[in-house]
Amino acid sequence: MLMSNFLKSRSSIREYKNKKIDGETRASILKIFEDLEEEAGGKYFNFILFEEGERVYRLLKGLAGYSGVMIESPHYIGVRLKEVNDESIINASYYAEKLMTKLSQLNLGSCWVNVKDVDKGIRAQAFGEENKNIGYIIAFGYPKAKNPFLHEPFSSRVNIQNIVFDEEIGRPISMEKLENRGLDDLFYYIRFAPSNYNKQPWRFILKNDRVILLLESSEDGKTDLMDAGIIMYYFVEMAKTIGINRQWNITESVTINHDGKSYRQIGEFLL
Repeated sequence: MLMSNFLKSRSSIREYKNKKIDGETRASILKIFEDLEEEAGGKYFNFILFEEGERVYRLLKGLAGYSGVMIESPHYIGVRLKEVNDESIINASYYAEKLMTKLSQLNLGSCWVNVKDVDKGIRAQAFGEENKNIGYIIAFGYPKAKNPFLHEPFSSRVNIQNIVFDEEIGRPISMEKLENRGLDDLFYYIRFAPSNYNKQPWRFILKNDRVILLLESSEDGKTDLMDAGIIMYYFVEMAKTIGINRQWNITESVTINHDGKSYRQIGEFLL
């Protein structure tokens, strides 16, 4: 599937069949773990397969997910950081989203589950003592069939000109300029990337030969760096479709204020 089509149709799967993966699929998933960890240099994270989905769900029900709404699935994947720092968080979410793309190629659905607010003692019971610091897991499995007569809720997306700016934040960019630079489709499709609570907190500045990524901060000054890694992944994949094969450079943190909001500079992407 083309990345543009995948992004536009990408959705988090929240209902799964009560069906375990077979041995061949399990081996394929473990090979994906190995390949992605190696691609990341083996220094940021590990993926861990939790096959006893019923037990994990029972322990986390009412505690994990959004407002305690835990996603029930036959299996889960843990994302364990080797060190808790900005670079590790960004890389872990980047490669976890890449993992979820590969799961879809095995006809498996997936969904992020936030377990950061779950008591560490319960996390230790669910994942093992050595994994009690895991903050996010991925529910995955075979999606339940959808009712063709039910309309799924539509998540609106911000306009391109509300997330992409010319030279500095707040200065509108023209579609003509994006078209002339060959970036119009890239920015159109990455708007469909997932984000925590669908807040779409990313902003981009097109400046000379680079794109600068900003992430909106909360009122208490925090940024969800998981969202940064996710949008970076889809940006890189969409850039490949227009012949740009580069990676993001994580930059020194800079805070930019605009229109009553605070944004943190995350990285730069050379065009």
